[in-house]
Amino acid sequence: MTDINMADTDMTDAKMAGPPPSGETLRDRPERFFNREISWLKFNQRVLEEAANLAHPLLERLRFLSISANNLDEFYMVRYAGLREQKRAGVERKSQDGLTPAMQVQKIEIVAGQLMEEQQACYKILLTELSHAGIHIITPEQLDKTDHALLADIFESEILPLLTPLAFDPAYPFPFIPNCGFVLAFSLKPKQDGEAMTGLVPMPAHAARFIQLKPTSKGEVRYIALEQVIPLFISTLFPGYKASGVCEFRIIRDSDIEIDEEAEDLIQEFEILLRQRRRGRIVRIKVNAAAPKRLRTLLLREMEAEPNDLVVTDGILGLEQLSELVTEKHRALQFPPYEPRYPERVHEHGGDCFAAIREKDFIVHHPYESFDVVVEFIRQAAQDPDVLAIKQTLYRTSSDSPIVAALIEAAEAGKSVTALVEIKARFDEETNLRLARDLERAGVQVVYGFIDYKTHAKISLVVRREEESLRTYAHFGTGNYHPITARIYTDLSLFTAKPAFGRDAGRLFNFVTGYKHPHMNGPSLEKIVMSPTNLSNTLIKLIETESEAARAGKPSGIYAKLNSLVDGNIIDALYQASQAGVPINLIVRGICCLRPGIPGLSETIEVKSIVGRFLEHSRIVAFANGAGLPSPKAKVFISSADWMPRNMKRRVEVMVPLENDTVRRQVLYQILMANLKDDMQSWILQPDGDYIRVKPSERAPFNAHQYFMNYASFSGRGSEKDMNLPPEFAIEDL
Repeated sequence: MTDINMADTDMTDAKMAGPPPSGETLRDRPERFFNREISWLKFNQRVLEEAANLAHPLLERLRFLSISANNLDEFYMVRYAGLREQKRAGVERKSQDGLTPAMQVQKIEIVAGQLMEEQQACYKILLTELSHAGIHIITPEQLDKTDHALLADIFESEILPLLTPLAFDPAYPFPFIPNCGFVLAFSLKPKQDGEAMTGLVPMPAHAARFIQLKPTSKGEVRYIALEQVIPLFISTLFPGYKASGVCEFRIIRDSDIEIDEEAEDLIQEFEILLRQRRRGRIVRIKVNAAAPKRLRTLLLREMEAEPNDLVVTDGILGLEQLSELVTEKHRALQFPPYEPRYPERVHEHGGDCFAAIREKDFIVHHPYESFDVVVEFIRQAAQDPDVLAIKQTLYRTSSDSPIVAALIEAAEAGKSVTALVEIKARFDEETNLRLARDLERAGVQVVYGFIDYKTHAKISLVVRREEESLRTYAHFGTGNYHPITARIYTDLSLFTAKPAFGRDAGRLFNFVTGYKHPHMNGPSLEKIVMSPTNLSNTLIKLIETESEAARAGKPSGIYAKLNSLVDGNIIDALYQASQAGVPINLIVRGICCLRPGIPGLSETIEVKSIVGRFLEHSRIVAFANGAGLPSPKAKVFISSADWMPRNMKRRVEVMVPLENDTVRRQVLYQILMANLKDDMQSWILQPDGDYIRVKPSERAPFNAHQYFMNYASFSGRGSEKDMNLPPEFAIEDL
């Protein structure tokens, strides 16, 4: 697949003739930041590049293409849609990199347009490779009589009952097409007398996109897309008419939600807004290249869309639905199954989570270690007669969440159960509303947090009576309480029975449940750091401490692993640390607005991004603390927060120090070091904004994901007798 050099299309980030500008010229200029939206599109380009990575099985490459397409849809629904609205309103406020909404929209349309072309080019390549592997996606021209007969039966029994053909003419108003609606528009002519008309057939939301036909004589699998099948039976849908032209189109609408802070009933307000989301303003109408011009013009007019909303696609629409082809029938073309390990520490205590946690803190590294231990922690709390209270945050979880089931069981057993449900978790609002109602019916005290601040922290707190006193057990996570995503997202779960951490968790819950608006001073905390009160200031002070050490000639260093780095104040603090001589290694999977490697500004900063089998989601930060990195003296934290303005100012987040030596050693020496060592799935951010893929070592290529699948974690191992890194993992090689 051809690389897209996105920096070439970004005027602010464009390459300059000769050497890059010096740090002195950039320090006070907005150009010291990369644009957030373009940086995100570059991340999605890296996701798409994995679809061309021959090291992955074929259907996993198809899955990466599907993920890239779904990512882009969500980007249009929220980020692009918001900028379009600002542009329409004449907003001139500039982003931190100096661009107005109108300027950003222009850049996005160029870069995203190229990305969509690359997605279609990738699909055509994969289509050929699928065919060579015995998986054929055929066209109507390739059907034989047997296929037609089979499709006629399938259409009659399984497709037709789900279809609603809609006639459109002056007597019939143009129907509403919901967000992500996929529709076939037909120019219809009467077979005999009568007037021509336009017919619409919305694709049914719950029907299979790809219909399997009989295999070939060689046993090869064949599929045909639903939009290719429906036109074959047009006379059934519109009797007496034949189609003279067909237009496939798909709608993307503005799907962001704005909350009225004065809404008396937050739940009712959200239910109304969720219904309105389906009717949001159109931001994209994607049509197939073969669509007649008359039908394209009609769509724009009848849906009151703008000309630049229309995107002509030379390929198939709805690429995200290609994931349907990744089935158990084709296991050989997917990653080998991986079964996560259960922490040995818990096994050593006969499965008793509380006994394991009482012994000492331990950390679980998902998805390499099973999320079942988190579920079991809550389940045992629900069933334990000595447990008096459970408090739980829920940001995203599955619709049939075992965590929710355990909380309901606990409430029905008479325990005091509080669930802090974040109903503003984008695209999970409906699931969370339903789960909240289920919890309330069972007697759980459900709290929704602050209206204008999302509660993004991941905390469970269990209060247990032991020997005539109360002991707290806490879980702090970097990821959601979601058993499905926990199998593909890399995250960390810290379990601790240290009293100070339990007190802090309790204070945080009381802070969110007991105040109508956040108190900017917040509760007095002993160990954890939280936003929106002091997380930003604490991070900046920790960075400044490293700067002071470097200026004094002492060892210094910063490691950070994040999903996104956008916050201008933190970036400026990192720039100043670099100018003081602090070596800084950042692992930022997605958006990064920091320019690394600029002399006099950021020359000691290196930024890498890892994109591979698992989605890097854990947030970790380490500070040298006077002894360099890595070292046993380092201050190491895990966090629910990325370094973005929203996480610092508009969310309730936590950052938790790792105080147990074994836990700190695992996170610093094993997890962070393996991420820094990876050269199989890594990209290095350049000063001009390009990402260059790391060339694997010929001697010993290193894949962090594969390493973690092969080697157990330190703190979950239970015994301390064998805690050295495997022989091939040498820190000096980094």
